[in-house]
Amino acid sequence: MVRGLPSTASLARFCQKLNRLKPLEDSTMETSLRRCLSTLDLTLLGVGGMVGSGLYVLTGTVAKEMAGPAVLLSFAVAAVASLLSALCYAEFGARLPRTGSAYLFTYVSMGELWAFLIGWNVLLEYLIGGAAVARAWSGYLDSMFSHRIHNFTQAHTGTWQVPLLAHYPDFLAAGIILLASAFISCGARVSSWLNHTFSVVSLVLILFIIILGFILARPHNWSAEEGGFAPFGFSGIMAGTATCFYAFVGFDVIAASSEEARNPKQAVPIAISISLGLAAAAYILVSAVLTLMVPWHSLNPDSALADAFYRRGYSWAGFIVAIGSICAMNTVLLSSLFSLPRIVYAMAVDGLFFQVFARVHPRTQVPLVGIVVFGGLMSLLALLLDLEALVQFLSIGTLLAYTFVATSILVLRFQKAPPSSSPGPASPGPRVKEYHSFSDHIQLVGTEQASAPEPGQLRPALRPYLGFLARCSPGAAVAWALSILVASAITLACVLVFGDSALHLPYWGYILLLLFCSVAFLLSLLVLGAHQQQHQQDTFQIPVVPLTPALSILLNICLMLKLSYLTWLRFSIWLLIGLAVYFGYGIWHSKENQREPPELTTTRYVVFPSTSLEETVQTVQPASQAPAQEPSPTEQPAGP
Repeated sequence: MVRGLPSTASLARFCQKLNRLKPLEDSTMETSLRRCLSTLDLTLLGVGGMVGSGLYVLTGTVAKEMAGPAVLLSFAVAAVASLLSALCYAEFGARLPRTGSAYLFTYVSMGELWAFLIGWNVLLEYLIGGAAVARAWSGYLDSMFSHRIHNFTQAHTGTWQVPLLAHYPDFLAAGIILLASAFISCGARVSSWLNHTFSVVSLVLILFIIILGFILARPHNWSAEEGGFAPFGFSGIMAGTATCFYAFVGFDVIAASSEEARNPKQAVPIAISISLGLAAAAYILVSAVLTLMVPWHSLNPDSALADAFYRRGYSWAGFIVAIGSICAMNTVLLSSLFSLPRIVYAMAVDGLFFQVFARVHPRTQVPLVGIVVFGGLMSLLALLLDLEALVQFLSIGTLLAYTFVATSILVLRFQKAPPSSSPGPASPGPRVKEYHSFSDHIQLVGTEQASAPEPGQLRPALRPYLGFLARCSPGAAVAWALSILVASAITLACVLVFGDSALHLPYWGYILLLLFCSVAFLLSLLVLGAHQQQHQQDTFQIPVVPLTPALSILLNICLMLKLSYLTWLRFSIWLLIGLAVYFGYGIWHSKENQREPPELTTTRYVVFPSTSLEETVQTVQPASQAPAQEPSPTEQPAGP
């Protein structure tokens, strides 16, 4: 071998490090955080995370520029796509009641490197999302005072003309983030109570907007004379869906808070379902009200709801709408600041991020260092950056996280469940291999033939008809089907999004490629469905698996491909920075380094010439595994 080049064995060990998994048994109910959140607390956290500035800004923008009155269909489709992802989060949140959300779910099923990158993207999502909401909050408050705050700031600081920087520093936005961080640092109960207050006020004002809006509705605004219900057609509805999808991303705050829930197995699925339903109803009804009150083409995208009431002669209602928007944006900001330090805490506890962020304050039992550091960083972003150019960047990271969570559901469903207990140190028997990658876990299937079929094995009723699948090596059919499912979903999404434009295919070629990808997608689903799954009676599980997570994967990939190339470029740069952090720090400080598996996982006794059994065992076993006692004379192997 050439000097300086790594050996094949060292490369294999390095790849194993990248794919090692966090053991499921680590995700117990024991925690250093305080379990004090009820189902109502989690539900209002989810509602607060979803019903925010999007309701007051996004509805007008999508209605005027993308979908017209059919914006309510865009929100409905986005809600269905979000529901598929939310069900995946609900199953994981009930099964793994630990903080970390998509990061943790990926770590226990897909591998360490993927988990770090998902966590890295979720951090950026919360940072930019919270800063953008704070600037929108500042803008609404400034408009209530006739832009006096904006004029005063510009008069004393001047304007900037620097790329990626705002035209002037927004001290009000930075101040509200620091104030919210101070409340969050007081503990989960205090921040939950504050979120309750703003969420209840926001929901009451939304109900007021819906009732008064339907009283003022004019069905003529949906007529053909005003452009019709769907003036931009089906493509406009789908383009609006890709934008509206971001309105529902706040439900993952529930999964991120599961470690502080009193009864996460029940509270997390219920809270996710109720909060998503309330948010979807609010967005659909408010969109209908808005486009019925005034013609869609005359909306003001920056303050559509308030402007609609002003134009109908209800200026006092417009003022109430402004108050409601501020309350709603406060709940979104609190949700971002609540979740962000907990994701950092989960990564730090696992050793993938700096250990200082794993410290929990002894009195308030919150990750105080993470709140202070990342709250300060968020306020700095809100103070200096032009966030409008970065907001679209948020969707791609969120959609990627949703895709990995849906894939993780499929991995865990067909993976053999870990044993409930393990033998003690003195228990006799052969050593058991530790499994640290998806391929290792899937190979657990079929290693011990039992009377009842295990997860990942072909269903007994189908063995007479699908015997060729039963003859595959253990877990191979499931692993191949899952790989083909993801690959065909990516290809099918590319054909659906780019088939008529970027690919420049003839009509027959487009149809042929569409049929081929669809058949591959469906066949992989059928193969997965033919195998046994894990069934747990005491926790929530998604219905209709593998179809539900597979549709979530396909929809998420389609929405990701609808984003601009600049968004993909920024995303790639951020991923490269994350890889530098992981290979510079995380891979070497990971807790999984402390429990690396032995190089050889089974003892093999080989007879060498002129050697004793003791020497043989010490040759094939690591030193820590060698027997301490001397072998008896009867066990000495004969020489040649």
